[in-house]
Amino acid sequence: MKRPLHPLTLWLWAILLAIGVVAADSASVALVVVGAAAIIVWVRADGSAWNKSFALALRVGALILVIRTVVGILIGVPIPGTTLFRIPILDLPSWMPGIRIGGAVTLERLSSSIHEGIIIATLLALFGAATSLTSPHKLLRVMPYFIYEIGITLVIAASLLPQIASSLRRIRTAQKLRGIELRGIRSLALPLLEESLTRSLQLAASMDSRGYGVSRKRSRYRPIRWKSEDSLVIALTAGLSIAMMISAG
Repeated sequence: MKRPLHPLTLWLWAILLAIGVVAADSASVALVVVGAAAIIVWVRADGSAWNKSFALALRVGALILVIRTVVGILIGVPIPGTTLFRIPILDLPSWMPGIRIGGAVTLERLSSSIHEGIIIATLLALFGAATSLTSPHKLLRVMPYFIYEIGITLVIAASLLPQIASSLRRIRTAQKLRGIELRGIRSLALPLLEESLTRSLQLAASMDSRGYGVSRKRSRYRPIRWKSEDSLVIALTAGLSIAMMISAG
C-alpha cells in the first residue's frame, strides 16, 4: 500500500517544478517533466475519482498546444528566418502596428509558437497531476482558519476537473445502460448541468445543516501531520528546480 503524502506536498511539488520549467524555458526539459509527472501519477494513483483529472489536463494541454500553434501561424509578429510557406496577408488598421495576419511562416515563427504551447501545456499538466493525486477534502482540512474561505475557493477550483471527469463517466455509463448511443456535447451537456446543480444544492443543504460559518473554532479531529517523506519530496524538488534555473542562466 502506498504511504499517503501530506495534501500540500504535491501542490508544492507542482509549484516548484512549474517555477523551474518557466525559468529553464526549454521545450525538452518541459517534456521530460511531463513524462516524470505521468510516471508519478501512474505509480501513486489509488483509483479515486480525481485520478482522472491528469488525463483530462493532458487533453486540454494538447488542445492549447494546437490552438497556440495555429494562432502563431496565422496571427503574430513577423519573425525573420527560413521561410516554410506563405499565407495571404490580411490588411489590418494602422493602429495595430507590428501585428500581421498571414504572410510568410518561418521555421523560427513556427518553433516559437510550438515552444510556448509546450510550456503552457506543461504547467497545466503539473497542476493536473497535483489535483489527480491530492484529495480535495484533505486539502481543505489543512487550510489555516484565516485563509479558510480562500481555501474553499481554491479547493473548489482544483476539484473542478476531477468532478467533471467523474460526472461524465457516470453519465456515459448511465446512457449505455439505458441503450442510448448518442455521442457528442449535446448528449452530455444537459445531464452534466443537471447533475452539477443537484450537487450544488446538496452541498448547500449539507453545509447549512452542519452550521457552517457559525463557529470560528477549527476541529482538530484526526489531524494530518507533515512527515519526513514530505520534507524529502520537497527538498528533492527544490534542488531540481534550482538546477533548472542554474542551467537556464
